[in-house]
Amino acid sequence: MRIFSCEIHINQALDMFVAEQKTFPMLEKLLDEEKLSTNCTYCDDQAVYIVGSEK
Repeated sequence: MRIFSCEIHINQALDMFVAEQKTFPMLEKLLDEEKLSTNCTYCDDQAVYIVGSEK
Protein backbone atom coordinates (compact mmCIF):
# COMPACT_ATOMS: atom_id res chain seq x y z
CA MET A 1 0.00 0.00 0.00
CA ARG A 2 1.29 3.44 -0.95
CA ILE A 3 -0.43 6.73 -0.23
CA PHE A 4 0.74 10.02 -1.72
CA SER A 5 0.05 13.03 0.47
CA CYS A 6 0.31 16.81 0.47
CA GLU A 7 1.22 18.74 3.62
CA ILE A 8 -2.45 19.14 4.59
CA HIS A 9 -3.45 15.46 4.38
CA ILE A 10 -0.38 13.78 5.90
CA ASN A 11 -2.14 12.95 9.19
CA GLN A 12 -5.08 11.44 7.32
CA ALA A 13 -2.70 9.35 5.19
CA LEU A 14 -0.84 8.06 8.26
CA ASP A 15 -4.11 7.22 10.06
CA MET A 16 -5.50 5.44 7.00
CA PHE A 17 -2.37 3.35 6.57
CA VAL A 18 -2.30 2.24 10.21
CA ALA A 19 -6.04 1.46 10.18
CA GLU A 20 -5.80 -0.71 7.05
CA GLN A 21 -2.37 -2.32 7.46
CA LYS A 22 -2.28 -2.63 11.29
CA THR A 23 1.40 -1.61 11.28
CA PHE A 24 3.47 1.54 11.30
CA PRO A 25 4.26 3.05 7.90
CA MET A 26 7.46 4.34 6.38
CA LEU A 27 7.23 8.08 5.67
CA GLU A 28 9.40 9.50 2.91
CA LYS A 29 9.61 12.93 1.37
CA LEU A 30 9.31 12.82 -2.42
CA LEU A 31 12.23 13.94 -4.54
CA ASP A 32 11.72 17.13 -6.57
CA GLU A 33 11.43 15.22 -9.87
CA GLU A 34 8.81 12.86 -8.36
CA LYS A 35 6.71 15.78 -7.09
CA LEU A 36 6.10 17.13 -10.59
CA SER A 37 3.89 14.25 -11.70
CA THR A 38 2.38 13.06 -8.41
CA ASN A 39 -0.84 14.35 -6.87
CA CYS A 40 -2.11 13.85 -3.34
CA THR A 41 -4.41 10.84 -2.93
CA TYR A 42 -6.98 13.04 -1.15
CA CYS A 43 -6.92 16.20 -3.27
CA ASP A 44 -5.45 17.62 -6.49
CA ASP A 45 -2.52 19.35 -4.76
CA GLN A 46 1.03 18.25 -5.41
CA ALA A 47 2.15 15.34 -3.21
CA VAL A 48 5.05 16.00 -0.87
CA TYR A 49 5.17 12.68 1.03
CA ILE A 50 4.70 9.00 0.36
CA VAL A 51 3.35 6.80 3.11
CA GLY A 52 3.88 3.10 2.59
CA SER A 53 5.31 -0.16 3.74
CA GLU A 54 9.01 -0.92 3.66
CA LYS A 55 10.47 -1.24 0.16
